[in-house]
Amino acid sequence: MEYNSKKEELIIPEYGRNVQAMIRYAAQLPDRTMRQRFIEQIVALMMQMHPQNRNLEDYRDKMWKHVFRIAEYKLDVMPPNGEIPKPEDSRKRPEKVPYPTREMKFRHYGHNVQKLVARALQMEEGPKKEGFVQVIGSYMKLAYKTWNREHYVSDDIIIEDLEHLSGGKLKVMDDASLDNLSRGNIRRPGDNNRGSERDRDRGGRQRQGGSNRGGGKDNRGGGRGGNGGGPRRSQRRK
Repeated sequence: MEYNSKKEELIIPEYGRNVQAMIRYAAQLPDRTMRQRFIEQIVALMMQMHPQNRNLEDYRDKMWKHVFRIAEYKLDVMPPNGEIPKPEDSRKRPEKVPYPTREMKFRHYGHNVQKLVARALQMEEGPKKEGFVQVIGSYMKLAYKTWNREHYVSDDIIIEDLEHLSGGKLKVMDDASLDNLSRGNIRRPGDNNRGSERDRDRGGRQRQGGSNRGGGKDNRGGGRGGNGGGPRRSQRRK
């Protein structure tokens, strides 16, 4: 009895030993035309063995690469795309992606804050720049609260860090508030209109309810005094 451990090692085990034996047999056929047709039939068989991958665009090319790999690239046939796979193609490695190396100050604020600071330094002096600087300070305070929820954040810390990031060129106004971007102060568009509409509805309901109640009492009083009170008094006088 012959064990699999004593047999030839499988190059790609997912196709099995029979496919590998057929490819090795086809590589030794002397007729090129017969060898080409034989390998094409083997590729079709390999595609039937894994039908779930047929929807891939380069699936057939992948099968041909596997055939050449199993044959140890000692196969004289032509794939449909006209490119004969080479041994170095199987050893290709993806290009190394360079890691961005930036010198960041105060990493808890993020890199976008540095972009905002650089943009503010290019702006002309005026109220627009002052408002933009205030927005930067509010965003810095919001980012600081996100990473330091257990500690209190004062405006003095944010103002000092902003001056340090800008090299002392950006300063927040003394009466400015840096809580504009906090969750409690964020209002959705239309909230003011909704509040005024609610107040109007409440006021209108109260006035309408008071007039109805008052009119009801007046009608009751008039009914008692006009209809019931007059005849009774006249009967008593008689």
